[in-house]
Amino acid sequence: MTDPSSTAGPRRFRRGTSILPSLFTTGNLFLGFWSLIMAYHGQYADASVLIGWAILLDMLDGRIARLTGTTSEFGGELDSLADMISFGVAPAFLVYSWAFSSVPRAGWLAAFLFVVCGALRLARFNVQRHAVDSRYFVGLPIPAAAGQMAAVVHFFSEPIDERAHAAPVLAGCVILAFLMVSTFRYRSFKGIDLRARMSYINVVGIALLFLLVALGREWSLLGAATAYSLSAPSAYLWSVLRRRGTPPPGLPDQAPTPS
Repeated sequence: MTDPSSTAGPRRFRRGTSILPSLFTTGNLFLGFWSLIMAYHGQYADASVLIGWAILLDMLDGRIARLTGTTSEFGGELDSLADMISFGVAPAFLVYSWAFSSVPRAGWLAAFLFVVCGALRLARFNVQRHAVDSRYFVGLPIPAAAGQMAAVVHFFSEPIDERAHAAPVLAGCVILAFLMVSTFRYRSFKGIDLRARMSYINVVGIALLFLLVALGREWSLLGAATAYSLSAPSAYLWSVLRRRGTPPPGLPDQAPTPS
């Protein structure tokens, strides 16, 4: 006869691991809300850092769910709702408060466009989650767009009061919004396996990234965010230029026309 206490332990462990990804997602939501509070009080650098930590938790919750085999529809929906706050509303409010005081009407329209495109990006991801190549994202992921905004604010930190300085930030906000709903293919890096035979290359790359962040956090974070945001459009432009530079295939030889 099976001892009930022998199965209670594994069941309790599975119940505990099933809630772990949701805890990370809740932490992501908490940091996004905290970023809103910091931006409201004019602490823009702190608000941008909180968005960065929210991105880290967002990267971990999905991986933990896959590692523990606790992925669920509920977790996916909760993750999207948290992302909408942390990576849609929070960065839009941050950049509006930080840079658009001199252009309030155009500023709130650009910030709202970022929120709308972020919502559309999340909705499209949820619909296409199981229908696209997992190695790529279709359109700029909303955490990456939020990270780009947060990196810019973290780099400059001082609020912008002049229209001339607000204009490029406004343009960047609009460009990021359209990149999210574009069809550019961004690498997802989900195929990285640290257990593979050549995993030491990935480990060295991650170590170098941490070293760069330690040496110059503002420069390295802004550079990494900008490089990723521009990676897909640059790859597309390069492929177009290569196709135009390739000579067209020769026409097949025609038989001579009889005289």
